[in-house]
Amino acid sequence: MDELTASFDYFGVSPWEAEVLYEIFAERFHVVQNEIAEQDPDFVSVLSIAIPLEFNEEFFRWFEYRRWDRIKFLFKEMKRRRGNSKALKIEINFLGAPKIGFILDVQDKSWFDNALEKLDFVIELLPFQLNTDNMPQEISKVIYKFNVETRKWRLGTLFASDRQFVLVDNSWKTVI
Repeated sequence: MDELTASFDYFGVSPWEAEVLYEIFAERFHVVQNEIAEQDPDFVSVLSIAIPLEFNEEFFRWFEYRRWDRIKFLFKEMKRRRGNSKALKIEINFLGAPKIGFILDVQDKSWFDNALEKLDFVIELLPFQLNTDNMPQEISKVIYKFNVETRKWRLGTLFASDRQFVLVDNSWKTVI
């Protein structure tokens, strides 16, 4: 199998944090890192990760759950070091059909940690959430955000037929 390449774009991440993340991912991937200029002034630190595999059970078995737990621990430590504010935003994007993305920007540390622990359980919901009657056709990408009020990852944005949709009152609306 050809070597798979994962990539990280980040700002406001310490050299230690970047090195630990690199080492964990380098056990399974070729890794490309890019320190970027500030992209979101609302956050002290932003980390965007692109994983060249589908978001599914096979990924977690291949990547190994213990390795995934080390990544979650690192993210929790990053949040702990920054405190309870809009200091840290993490985006994780998986390739596949459709592409699956997660945006974690929860302010409260305990909810942030809770969201990380629940992320891998979204796999069980995907078949149901992506096959509803009101869903646009030809979905290319979906983006989940953690909802503190419901304590769940919620499907909030999707891209289909070269258009962007957001979920409003259980109905998909085109973003203009």
